[in-house]
Amino acid sequence: MIDFFYHYGFIGLFLAGFLSGSIFPFNSESVLSLLIYSGFDVTSSLVVATAGNTLGGISIYYLGYLGKVEWIEKYGKVKQEKIHAILPRLNRYGSLAASLSFVPIIGDVVILGLGFFRISPFFTILFMALGKIARYLVVVGLMKMVM
Repeated sequence: MIDFFYHYGFIGLFLAGFLSGSIFPFNSESVLSLLIYSGFDVTSSLVVATAGNTLGGISIYYLGYLGKVEWIEKYGKVKQEKIHAILPRLNRYGSLAASLSFVPIIGDVVILGLGFFRISPFFTILFMALGKIARYLVVVGLMKMVM
């Protein structure tokens, strides 16, 4: 499957980043690593991967934004009291919590919650992008050590 994304170069990397940043489980780091190992420009690869991954995260934010308590209770089997118990924690850390968006599963829940409670879209996206590029920088740094 990674061959498919590799074959399309930066477009494949963007799609891999988008998929892994959205609700679909995917590993964009492997595509990024393969492209860089194959000689693609590191800076361009970081920009493309981060853009795709951030847009994937934005899709999760807006899913939360469009969500209703009734849907979460019905489909997520989470009671309304528990949903509203999360609000003080999200308000405490606010958009800064979006920097954890790169953490598997937990990051998606945080972004979904920030969208659901309509916490600052601009700063949420900003901190989400910073968290995602930090993760990709770590991957690139580890690759440089190995190469």
